[in-house]
Amino acid sequence: MMVEASSRRWQELAGRIKTWGRDLGFSAVGIAPAADLAAAATGLSEWLAAGWHGDMDYMARHGPLRTRPAALLPGAATVICARLDYWPAAAAPEVLGDASRAYLSRYALGRDYHKLVRHKLKRLAELIEAEVGAFAQRVATDSAPLLEVELAAKCGLGWRGKHTLLLSRDAGSTFFLGELLTDLPLPSDAPTSAHCGSCSACIDVCPTAAIVAPYRLDARRCISYLTIELKGSIPVDLRPLIGNRVYGCDDCQLVCPWNRRAPSTREEDFAVRHGLDSAQLVDLFAWSGEEFSAKLNGSAIRRIGHERWLRNIAVGLGNAPTTAAVLQALEARRDDASALVREHVVWALGRHRR
Repeated sequence: MMVEASSRRWQELAGRIKTWGRDLGFSAVGIAPAADLAAAATGLSEWLAAGWHGDMDYMARHGPLRTRPAALLPGAATVICARLDYWPAAAAPEVLGDASRAYLSRYALGRDYHKLVRHKLKRLAELIEAEVGAFAQRVATDSAPLLEVELAAKCGLGWRGKHTLLLSRDAGSTFFLGELLTDLPLPSDAPTSAHCGSCSACIDVCPTAAIVAPYRLDARRCISYLTIELKGSIPVDLRPLIGNRVYGCDDCQLVCPWNRRAPSTREEDFAVRHGLDSAQLVDLFAWSGEEFSAKLNGSAIRRIGHERWLRNIAVGLGNAPTTAAVLQALEARRDDASALVREHVVWALGRHRR
């Protein structure tokens, strides 16, 4: 009877945790076992061996650790996984079709999500602690070597789509993930079934053919990698394919049928800032380093730095219609202090003077 009572106690706590999570603004909360992700380890090893992680050395450096949640928190028993919707309702949808404007991934139009998700998870931990007393815990949100999608899929928050993102029937893929590792013996939730079927829309639409096969992404070709993670020169053959995408890419999400159901965020922090959902390329290219830092203070975009920001926009300008304003903007940075920026400006000017 004592075992049964104990089991019921943890079951009831799991239910309260999900309620608390929703009250904190998470769209869904699930509980996964903190067991080794052996099945995912093989796929990760093959991905790294193929070199598809590009210059993201940290992926290889922490590769094996990513499949062992208990290595991040000794004694870990369960992982509380949470989803937080980010799609801003007011974001202009037609920007991709206007090559004079800059397209920035919709997750980055507002404030950086890391602090917000961490704050909510820490608050959730406090509520649990008030209920059960001190317990071993660790918060993670895209900041620790952890296979977030695998864990979220294990507890039914969605399934891995062919574009490699987590997909949900009621929320599409436009959400952030966060985790709270614990040593609590909470009951785990069951995974859900996959619902991509024969659809290949995300594979077909990828501008750079980065999704080389279902569930296989060559990051070296991915526009998100090229505009955010890559520190050096963007490969010349890929530049025309980037179009006006200057920070990230949402194409595989925009075309996904499940994202027709994706709700808009309720978080004010994710509201569009500084008109970044429809800004002109020439206007953003004119930002000084000081303006970049000030206007993007608290934004995820700021971490790429002003130099890469200009590099990316130079590519966008090279793909824009030839106008006096575009040529003037590029000429103004032909002698930029950064060799990286100068290289991409010269390429862009060459595109307009062929």
